[in-house]
Amino acid sequence: QLAQPSWSGRLRITAKGQVAYIKLEDRTSGELFAQAPVDQFPGTAVESVTDSSRYFVIRIEDGNGRRAFIGIGFVDRGDAFDFNVALQDHFKWVKQQCEFAKQAQNPDQGPKLDLGFKEGQTIKLNIANMKKKEGAAGTPRARPASTGGLSLLPPPPGGKTSTLIPPPGEQVSVGGSLVQTAVGPSS
Repeated sequence: QLAQPSWSGRLRITAKGQVAYIKLEDRTSGELFAQAPVDQFPGTAVESVTDSSRYFVIRIEDGNGRRAFIGIGFVDRGDAFDFNVALQDHFKWVKQQCEFAKQAQNPDQGPKLDLGFKEGQTIKLNIANMKKKEGAAGTPRARPASTGGLSLLPPPPGGKTSTLIPPPGEQVSVGGSLVQTAVGPSS
């Protein structure tokens, strides 16, 4: 009866260790209405309804050991999907943690993979797009000689030159003193 529910509020899923907790809280104040500890999923603590993906039955518990089964429903099918996936993800994580703990206790039980070469074993490599030059097998490729280990590239075309050449007849300041450029005969 989603049109007239007995209670409406916020649902949160939290986890402490390996146990997930479904918490039903008041929408405005955040006060805890009910809580359902879930130690395995799927299990008796949370069961989905067979004829709908939006409805579930959860087993709520109080701190004194009293239990009750209540039905919950989601108005939006996406919220029900998120609820289901959140529980599945938590228990996948729990399963991985248990497997990691077992592997840490018995590290020698894992399969061993020997990738070393056996005695006398050889391999052949075919590298595509490499052409072998005749008569040059085994000779190192000659490199062009460079000056002092530093090679400079020429300036890009259309770039500014690094030397300052003023037009004739103008003054240029060099090191704090003015220099007059000579004016040559024009032709």
